[in-house]
This record gives sequence, structure tokens and C-alpha cells, in this order.
Amino acid sequence: MHSSITAAYLTRYRSLASAAGTGSDPAPLLPLTGAQRRFLITRHRDRLARTDVVPLFFAFPRGTVDLARLRRAALRLARQHPALCGEFTVLRGTPVLRLGEPSVEVARVPVDPSGAEADRAAGAGQPDGPARAALLRALLDWPTDGPALRLLLAAGPRDEEELLAVALDHAACDEQSLGLVTEGLGAAYADADGGEDLPGAGRAEAVESYRAAVEGQLDAEARAAGEAAQRHWAARLGALADAPEGTGPAGAARSTGMAVDRLPAVTGAARSGVFPALLDAVAAAAHRLDGGDRVLALGYPWGGRPADTAPVLGCFLNTLVHPAPPGPPRPLDALGAEWWDDLDHADTPYDEVVRAARSAGASWSGALDGLLTFEDLHRRPPLVLGGTAGREVHLAGRPLAAPIAVSASHGEDLLVRLAWDRERYADAAAEAAFATLLATLRHHLGAGA
Repeated sequence: MHSSITAAYLTRYRSLASAAGTGSDPAPLLPLTGAQRRFLITRHRDRLARTDVVPLFFAFPRGTVDLARLRRAALRLARQHPALCGEFTVLRGTPVLRLGEPSVEVARVPVDPSGAEADRAAGAGQPDGPARAALLRALLDWPTDGPALRLLLAAGPRDEEELLAVALDHAACDEQSLGLVTEGLGAAYADADGGEDLPGAGRAEAVESYRAAVEGQLDAEARAAGEAAQRHWAARLGALADAPEGTGPAGAARSTGMAVDRLPAVTGAARSGVFPALLDAVAAAAHRLDGGDRVLALGYPWGGRPADTAPVLGCFLNTLVHPAPPGPPRPLDALGAEWWDDLDHADTPYDEVVRAARSAGASWSGALDGLLTFEDLHRRPPLVLGGTAGREVHLAGRPLAAPIAVSASHGEDLLVRLAWDRERYADAAAEAAFATLLATLRHHLGAGA
């Protein structure tokens, strides 16, 4: 009989929650999804681990952003969303959200105008390089105990634009959450006289909406962890193996490079093939860098809130694993069929997936050889402050949770970015791998790409 990791967590959580508020700590506790628990357990086990951060960067004309007004807007946004109030913590081995005051920081970041650090961290030739470097340095110094939301503003003494980082603890957000943040922050900023408080009834309603959303997600995860899912993932991932020891530094990459290219947007029926094509392209790039013959583990976030769930901030996605054997590009229809089969089991918690792979003989710890994230920009409202829409920019130098990470954003075009661990791969090798990635994409999507 299969024992569900989710069911075991709920038993421990309910025991803690029933006693919350009766002792020295009056703060109520809320449960966490499987993805949120994984983030917290990783930090709890390794005190040197960095917080997983999801940042967006926007450029505004200098003088646009009023920090005091932005702070009021951030506090008002936080009070609408329990994931931004209190702290994510581990109590007696059980990850929970302990409710409290808004967990928000709004600050101007000092900028070193010398430019030396900027060339290393953000890339030479950028006119706002020192500001980019200052923001990256601040994000790398993110404390493991919060805050959940940081709004950091930076500008060099001669910059015509100022850069705003909107960064969240990954435990508090997923792709849908980013849209809620940009829309909600802009709305609160526009309401200059609205204050930062939310009426008591509104706060109680927000807590119950969050609780219902997480409990609905946990129900879906428990149902998706049955024997059929175990058989599927065992068959799919039984050939995975970790990279040999000593092939690269342990832990998250701390010095990274980035390559960027834009391809024409894919339209019509062909859009359904974009994601399988990206999976095969990332596989080609990863094998170009790995140089071995093992099956690589590529991860990608997928999922969303259960049906009829209120729009709440949180991390409701799951990380799916795509096994990537070496070889030439595969037929797109075969890739698509396998991908759709995997999506039928997309709610299976990651730890259950790892357990299934190991039951089939995989010598795999759950470590990923590459990550792919895909965002449809038509689903995320722009950040508008004081009537001015921020121009989104992308910064190299962020820490990575895998040797390579590919991000694709589909809007007016298809923006593709490859980030790599510079301690593991030389820039020239990574740029060659990026060329392989683009060639594979064009092979699948046609010459127009």
C-alpha cells in the first residue's frame, strides 16, 4: 500500500495547527503546498543555502518612483495576501506559514559608481551597470528568514533611468502570482490616498481564501500520488542518474553568465508545439555542455491553482521532470505525446516523483541538470507606477539552482535566455551550447524562427 507524503504532512500540520494560539506563540498557522515545503526544507537542512528568489526588474525614467508611496502600496498589497504576512518557517520538522505582520522591504540601494563590479556582475557595456550590480548584490544578500517581498530601487549618479527590482521569496509566488503582484502593486500605488491597511473583515477573508486554495492544492497532490502516478514516473525516469562526483561545484551557482536572443512569435496551431520544442532544445544544449552519454534530468515548473480558487499569492506550481537522452533532435509529435502524458500526472509532488524513479532503479537524488521556465507575457499585466509603465529588463548574474537555466517569454516575440554556472562551464562553451539550443528550436519551429 502506497503511503502518501502529502497525507503524512497534513497529519503533522493539523497537530501543530490545533495547538497554535494556545501557548506562548499566539500566531495562527497555515499549511503549505508541496513546492513551498520543498523550498523550506532545503533551507532548513542547509543554513548556508540561499533563499530561492523570483525577481523582476523594471526601468523607469529617473524620478518616477516615489519610495514612500511605493512603501504604502507594498504594505497594502501584502495585507491582501497572507503569503506576504508573517514568515515561512519549520516547526518541529513541519513547514508552515506563521501569520503575522506584512513581510515587506522597500528601500533605495546604494550604488558604487566605479563600474568595476558592474562589469563583472551585470555585463560590460551597460550604461546602468553599477545600478544593476547594486541590485544583484542586494538580492544575493537576501536573508533566509525573509522578507517575502522586496522592492529595491537603484540608479547611478548619471543614469537617466532608475531600476526597480520586484523580488519575492519563491515560497510566496509562482507565475500567476507575478501578475497579481504587478497588477496589485500598480493599483495600490495609483490609489495615493488609500492608506496601507485592509479592514479586519477583509483580512480574515483573505486568510480563508488562502487556506482554501492551499488545502485544495494539497487534496490534488494527495490524489496525484497514487499507484498509477508511481508507475508512470518509474517508467519515465528509471534511467536517470546523478552527474559523477567532482564534475562541478556543489550547491547553487553563484557566478553566472547569460546569453539572449529573440525569435519571431509563434502563432496559430503551431503554438502548441513551442514547449515540447523548448524541452528538446534545452536537452540539446545541456548535452553539448555535459559531454557524456547519461540521461539528463530537466526540470520545468507547471501547474496552477485548483479550479474555482480565489486569486491568491502563493506557490501552487509543481516541478515536472523530463528525461533527456543523448542524440539528435527528436520528432516533435513524439515529444508532444510524451509531454501530454506527463501533464496527466503534473500534480504528483516532486518528492513522490523522485521516490518513484528510485524504485525503478534510478541512481538519482532529485538533482536537476537544467531548468526551463516558460511565461506567456500576455497573461502578466505590466507594472505601472504613477501612469508610467516600467520597461522590463533582464539581468545576468543571478544565482541558479541548476548548472543551466533557460527562460522563455512569449509575447510580441519569443525571448530566449540561457544562464549558466561560470564555475562549471566556460563562457565560450556555454555560448556554443546556446547556438545549439537556437538551432534545435529553429529545426522544430521552422525557418521563420
